[in-house]
Amino acid sequence: MAITGRDLELEEKRLEEVLKLLDDKLAQMGVDIFEDEEKYTDFRKYTWDNMRAMDAQELNQANAESEFEANKILMKQDYFKKLYKIRNNPYFASVIFEDEDKERFSVYLGLTYLKDEDYGNIIYDWRSPICSLFYDFEVGPAAYAAPGGPVKGSLIRKRQYKIENRKLLSAFDNSMNIDDELLQEVLATDSNDKMKNIVNTIQQEQNNVIRNVRDKTLIVSGIAGSGKTSVALHRIAFLLYKIKNLTSNDILIFSPNQIFTEYISNVLPELGEDNTLQTTFNDYLSTVITEFNSVEPFMEFIGKFYSEKVDNIEFIKYKQSDGIIYDIDLYLEDFIRKARMVSDFTENKIYTVYKDEVNDLLHNRYSTLPFFERVDTIAERYSEANYKGSSKKKLTYRKMIMDNSSFKKDYKDIFLGFFTSPFCKIRARDKDIKEFEKSKVIGYEDALLFAYMKGVLEGFPYERDIRQVVIDEAQDYSYLQYLIISKIFRNSNFTILGDVNQTINPYYKYESLDILAGIFKQSKCIQLNKTYRSSPEIIEFTNKILGLNHVCAIRKTEKTPLIHRTDASKLIDDIDYLRVKYKSVAVITRDSKKAALLYEELKDKLPISMLNSNSEEFNKELVVLPAYLAKGLEFDSVIVYSDKDSKYLKNERNLLYVACTRAQHELIVYS
Repeated sequence: MAITGRDLELEEKRLEEVLKLLDDKLAQMGVDIFEDEEKYTDFRKYTWDNMRAMDAQELNQANAESEFEANKILMKQDYFKKLYKIRNNPYFASVIFEDEDKERFSVYLGLTYLKDEDYGNIIYDWRSPICSLFYDFEVGPAAYAAPGGPVKGSLIRKRQYKIENRKLLSAFDNSMNIDDELLQEVLATDSNDKMKNIVNTIQQEQNNVIRNVRDKTLIVSGIAGSGKTSVALHRIAFLLYKIKNLTSNDILIFSPNQIFTEYISNVLPELGEDNTLQTTFNDYLSTVITEFNSVEPFMEFIGKFYSEKVDNIEFIKYKQSDGIIYDIDLYLEDFIRKARMVSDFTENKIYTVYKDEVNDLLHNRYSTLPFFERVDTIAERYSEANYKGSSKKKLTYRKMIMDNSSFKKDYKDIFLGFFTSPFCKIRARDKDIKEFEKSKVIGYEDALLFAYMKGVLEGFPYERDIRQVVIDEAQDYSYLQYLIISKIFRNSNFTILGDVNQTINPYYKYESLDILAGIFKQSKCIQLNKTYRSSPEIIEFTNKILGLNHVCAIRKTEKTPLIHRTDASKLIDDIDYLRVKYKSVAVITRDSKKAALLYEELKDKLPISMLNSNSEEFNKELVVLPAYLAKGLEFDSVIVYSDKDSKYLKNERNLLYVACTRAQHELIVYS
């Protein structure tokens, strides 16, 4: 609802005052930082020049003071950068809250805080407790969780602003209705090459995820377009604000691929925070598995299926199944139970090591350790016992123990041994074994099992410095992968987000992500069932693909009907039509083979680019890509292209769903 002319004048006057205060603050801080840096440099020079005259205590004190001053300067610089970022658009919303004592508070929300000379709050950081009122409540009874306990009262007014280049373009009062004016305006805009922040349109169900600090693990199941990735990134920004001493280097995001990493790279910097550490599960596999030159990427693994290059589907399904975990555990228990040192040996013609003693240590004294860690511990024990506490002979003893034992530390041999053992439900063919033995690249499905076996036998690496782990596109990680992740980051908190309906792995599918609560204790499972991406027409169509009825479209109807095509000759005309209307157009195919053929056909006629599993960035204006690379991305308009040579099969409806739900405004389907 538009505000009155009088209110608009008051808001314009306030904006002028805030901008002046902001300019003055930036100017003063610039001077202060310059002077602080000069003083710091002089202090460091003084310490250096007088170092020889200082005793140890004085030197330690000087270094501590130097570090303290350096941190103060860094904090000032960081705040200066945040203020500079909001200099043209200082705030985006405000609320008036009246507490139970009838005291009123006028709260303006921005990306960072600003105080006046008397330390009064002029702008509140959107992450501060009182700002949750804006996201969580309609006008009426309201409350927020302050550090001293809950504060109850009434929300008198909610107001949103559109400020650009230091000018107030509009202001309006709203409720929490999901079709509020600013949200609909944002949803109607064209998409960008990179994801943007949603701090001014965060919805209540999203805010509940963002601000949750009670639960150690959040498992968020959200439909396509529900804002899962945006919620994850805003949650990271909130945690950096909320949790003492948490830094961006303490947070790790598991990303599906480099394209996705590049796509989300602007959000945290827009919110005034540094980007976190990022990795893929393939990065972990490549680090752990040193027995091969490289590990097949996940996207190439599933791409082979859709390109019809797989001849042993049931065997791969077994290797991807949850049941194989139990089978491998039984196999490794049997391997360890049968492992024995079979003969005594003498080291350096002096020290005799007896097999019975070693076997007792191996199976009793050190039985709680991973198996090959037991061998290392025993070797170190003999070295220290025989060489006056020195471990210099540890490697010698380890080699001699292994040389006189029934087992070898050959992970390839141990791995293949499972597939010829009675514990394996589907035996490997001779062809499969020979290919594995000669290959320098380990297949993705084998790499998961190989890494798990290696972790069980020698211990999983422990990442103690990572305090928060975020996993997006969670449906593409198997239960085994989560077991491995939980062992590596065993003291970390987790935010896990995904949608089982967007599963692109043809060999593995969850019924529900809630099953992960069995791995991650102190978990809370949350559902996000509103989609903000696509028009109601597109959502109605995509619901029918999977028979869904719980998906709610928030975007207002654009009265743009879906177009169904059977004539491939219309493709270029459709692309030209969409390019005139929208900033981004994607042609999404079933597989990479068809994407490559279309690209070759169109590249001399149109300014088109192509995405494949090796791409690291892309231009969204016009792109062709396979459906399994499209997940997590969105485009103004989408052409889902298939023909008689690349039809979606009945068991590939999830893949088709992923392709169609990439569209925001308009969808054309070829079949």
